[in-house]
Amino acid sequence: MSITDPRALSILDWLNHKLKLDVFKFEPASSDASFRRYFRVNHKKGQNIVMDAPPEKENTEPFIRIAALFKASNVNVPEIYHQDLTQGFLLLEDFGSHCLLDRLNSKNASNYYQSAFDSLYTLQTKTSITESQLPSYDKTLLNQELDLFYNWFLEKHLNLSIPNKIKDRLNDLLIKSALEQPQVCVHRDFHSRNLMVLDNNSLGIIDFQDAVIGSITYDLVSLLRDCYIAWPEQQVYQWVKLYYQQLSQSDLFSADLDTFIRWFDLMGLQRHLKAIGIFSRLHIRDNKSSYLNDIPLTMTYVSQVSSQYPELTEFNVFLTQSILPAFRSLQ
Repeated sequence: MSITDPRALSILDWLNHKLKLDVFKFEPASSDASFRRYFRVNHKKGQNIVMDAPPEKENTEPFIRIAALFKASNVNVPEIYHQDLTQGFLLLEDFGSHCLLDRLNSKNASNYYQSAFDSLYTLQTKTSITESQLPSYDKTLLNQELDLFYNWFLEKHLNLSIPNKIKDRLNDLLIKSALEQPQVCVHRDFHSRNLMVLDNNSLGIIDFQDAVIGSITYDLVSLLRDCYIAWPEQQVYQWVKLYYQQLSQSDLFSADLDTFIRWFDLMGLQRHLKAIGIFSRLHIRDNKSSYLNDIPLTMTYVSQVSSQYPELTEFNVFLTQSILPAFRSLQ
């Protein structure tokens, strides 16, 4: 192994000298939208993933705490075998290299999504919101996330500003809908890139360190209106109905299906506006421009939902007449 990266060399030193693992293969496994990186290591005792989270940029404490919380709820997250919080290194169970996005197709999607529903149902019904000590997905946080769309996508990427009246009404509608929903444990990035397909075709869940207590439809819409893969709307609503029926076995809520679908749609709009803002910030601030490729699909979801609800007519007109033409001019 010829490695010159200083942090990679520090990881190898930790593995070989502190943990005595005798590493013979060390290679990148993945990276994500944060400053974290992941390496796959083969050593005399087996194979693992190492998380590299520079302490000055990433805090590993939430990952460790929430992993224990999810384990206690019987949610399948990686074991943490060793940790060095001073350097920002974690030695993790290896869930393999096949995320759900790699495996999904029209023939197997329903089976895989049912597995994902089962995991989500466990997360929502078995994790106590009173004892979890997770932060609340409250009005302040929801507003901050919507600001990502206005600041990074509209103003910085498109050089466009949204009238305050339209913005305020949109924010009020989306935040009211989010806060009136039953509050449960929310993974916050429950989508096809963060669900790993294991050897027995079950699913392992990663990237959960930003979990909060929030709206019951948030993770469902992350999964079914995924920024990285799209399905026909009729199929999406069939899956929503299936999960609604599964949730009906619990005592989490008593809303009817139409209300649940409205929650789902409006929660998705909030999430997708946030995601578009994040993709733009990754491009502008962090030089990770590949995420621009994910904006068109995400914008399609925004257009679909904003055209369905009369309360969104004002925003939909601004979207159609101002945002979309400006966006298309950059493509």
